[in-house]
Amino acid sequence: MKSYAIYDEGLDRIEPIGYLFYYEKSESFIIELCEDLDEWDAPLLFQKLVREKKYTVSRDISLMWVKERVIPSGRQNIGSILKNHKLKDYSEMAMLSLSKGRCSQDDCYIVEIDEERVPENIKERMRRNLQECFPTEDNQLVCLFKDDVVKKVELSLLLRQYHELSHVLKNRKMLDSFTIGAGGYSIIFNDSIEIQVSDLRIAGQPLPLTTGDFYNFVRRNVLDTTKTCGMLQCTRQNLSYLVNESKIQPILRGTKENLYLKGEVEKMMNE
Repeated sequence: MKSYAIYDEGLDRIEPIGYLFYYEKSESFIIELCEDLDEWDAPLLFQKLVREKKYTVSRDISLMWVKERVIPSGRQNIGSILKNHKLKDYSEMAMLSLSKGRCSQDDCYIVEIDEERVPENIKERMRRNLQECFPTEDNQLVCLFKDDVVKKVELSLLLRQYHELSHVLKNRKMLDSFTIGAGGYSIIFNDSIEIQVSDLRIAGQPLPLTTGDFYNFVRRNVLDTTKTCGMLQCTRQNLSYLVNESKIQPILRGTKENLYLKGEVEKMMNE
């Protein structure tokens, strides 16, 4: 992740108005605005968010802000521009760095900073993001947040805000195929339906567990093939025979290794 402070030369303000985070693997942008930013001092694209006291800018709106300030990929002479700047491929981040985030529509610019210079209140906001998430058998989501909060989310409660979720609720395969967005800011279904983490937190019901509880369960109760063979005192070939005979079933099958529940293995030992 790369971090940038966003400044506005048009304001009587020394401090940044916000921070831009670029997640290189997914090529995603997220903007976190400062909470002391006034609605009328905010860039036009963010004024409604600031008025509603929403200071985390979603991935799509953050990308819109970036695209306002970079040369588009479809520009006629883009090949020459890339060559002149010794760039092999086009990317919004490369173009943004070249211009330092400046554009003709406002007086904003960006400065790359070390992660240590990101204010603590912004980091605290980021710690409310998702760490892990998994669906339940009744089409709900269990969300494990980075601040050790665990909530169970009834997705149907979000239908008014996200109408496309109706397709997800009718398709278990689509539900199971979700991914966690860059930085844990969202969950994404089918690469097209994105639910913001703030809405998941609001809709979710707290569970009397922590993220650490789930990690401890996995560490203590999930075994790989080698440990399972050790407990059963059998070879891999014998274990494969037991699986094929439905004497024991892995919770996750892999090409070389399977994962098993410790309780199932202990039950097998006692039979």
